[in-house]
Amino acid sequence: MIKLIASDLDGTLLRDGAQELTPRAVRLIHELTRKGIHFVAASGRQYDSERHIFDEIKDEISYISDNGSLCVHKGKVVSCGAIPDDLSLRIIDEIRKTPDYELLISRAEACYIEEGNPNFINHMKNVMNFNIRTLKDIRDIELPIMKIAVANVGSDSNMEYLKHLKKMFGQEIKVVTSGTIWIDFITPGCSKGTALKTMLELLDVKPEECMVFGDEYNDVEMLELSPNSYAMSDAAPGIAEHAAHVTDSVEDVLEKVLAGLQ
Repeated sequence: MIKLIASDLDGTLLRDGAQELTPRAVRLIHELTRKGIHFVAASGRQYDSERHIFDEIKDEISYISDNGSLCVHKGKVVSCGAIPDDLSLRIIDEIRKTPDYELLISRAEACYIEEGNPNFINHMKNVMNFNIRTLKDIRDIELPIMKIAVANVGSDSNMEYLKHLKKMFGQEIKVVTSGTIWIDFITPGCSKGTALKTMLELLDVKPEECMVFGDEYNDVEMLELSPNSYAMSDAAPGIAEHAAHVTDSVEDVLEKVLAGLQ
């Protein structure tokens, strides 16, 4: 029996660039939680942004944010990771060599962006609904930090830059794509998978009692954790190999789970 469902957001539960849940998704998750099934939002997004998306049912679910660096259950922090300070500064210095890329740095209380690109700030604050603070010099950010993300809003592919960053830092930190324009540096020892494992242990749920959905490389560890994992049919190349199933719609699968509980 499924006791916990964890889903990525962008590209998975949120389709085609959507920034809010469909009424159907809200209804399904609400009904599942009422029947005792835990629901976990697992995203590279900031915790505040996740809660905004689930506004109607935000206190009914748990959260894995910043690709596993922060895990929150019933409003309490279950786990929180940090990138080593020296590594953080070296990554920041390298990204700043490429002006086409914007830096987004996460701490538990907010995300930080360097001043200079009002369109990017507006997008993160008013479209993505992140709790954003700006700094004249991003190097002035208080350490330690949980996650570093970079985006090239005007590009359809980050693969060459991803290869470059992996070559420079891949031995020290995991560097993955997160959505179409983002590259994320995931805190050493943290991933959506490690955070989900923590949540399963907290709630006394076995991996075979868990269902997982994802579409990107930052979802791999989470997908591999459960035998009931689903990759989206339009997932990034190779992601389906890490999942037990493929689906076009998270909502359709949730509907079947709910029907089985009737």
